[in-house]
Amino acid sequence: MTRKRGLTEEAATASIDQACRMLRLPTIRQQFKDQADSAAREQMSYRAFLAELLMAECDDRARRRSERRIRAAAFPREKSLRAFDFDANANVDPATVNTLATCEWVKKGEPLCLIGDSGTGKSHLLIALGTEAAMQGFRVRYVLATKLVNELVEAADEKQLSKTIARYGRVDLLCIDELGYMELDRRGAELLFQVLTEREEKNSVAIASNESFSGWTKTFTDPRLCAAIVDRLTFNGAIIQTGTESYRLAHTKALAEQTAVG
Repeated sequence: MTRKRGLTEEAATASIDQACRMLRLPTIRQQFKDQADSAAREQMSYRAFLAELLMAECDDRARRRSERRIRAAAFPREKSLRAFDFDANANVDPATVNTLATCEWVKKGEPLCLIGDSGTGKSHLLIALGTEAAMQGFRVRYVLATKLVNELVEAADEKQLSKTIARYGRVDLLCIDELGYMELDRRGAELLFQVLTEREEKNSVAIASNESFSGWTKTFTDPRLCAAIVDRLTFNGAIIQTGTESYRLAHTKALAEQTAVG
């Protein structure tokens, strides 16, 4: 059966709307009228008009996929590399961070360690680099170290440990924040070690810690287990030292001084 030629504008609009609904093309459905009017004004060819519509749909789908991956990562707040103040922290090399932003290390399953005191930007970098990875198509998960260990302990008690470790093993990049803020008992440390072993040389782990590696024995009290965990998190990996001077504190003091002068 052939379709009738010469549909009215109203009928054509209704047909396009219905077809976009059936084919699940929400961006084309929203934009086709404005795009058609623009194409007519600019005397675009049919091919160019179709290309514009299809590229708009593709771009919007890519944006929505990125947004879904970022939501799935469960970051506690938004942080971007653009917003990181490299001038305020001379310890952090912009070239190194820009190289990490390409996410080649995630593709290779390599680890990343961000070590420094509170307020030096390590969590900012952890979240921002995790966000970059999500935007580039990688599955990312953010979690606090204590929350991860508590979840593993509960899973072990409920005979769900293998399932939980497998779930954390599937993501391309696991971001573990605040490692080293509290002591872990042997059981908690061993469970965390199992997660790291599951991911070793397959999928990336990025950690942020306020303790240098020499101080990790305060978190992982078994020296041999501590050494094994450090080995897992540093082998073929990148290490960024964010330093000891809190630029967050310095920024707060500067604002206070400005207010006092004003």
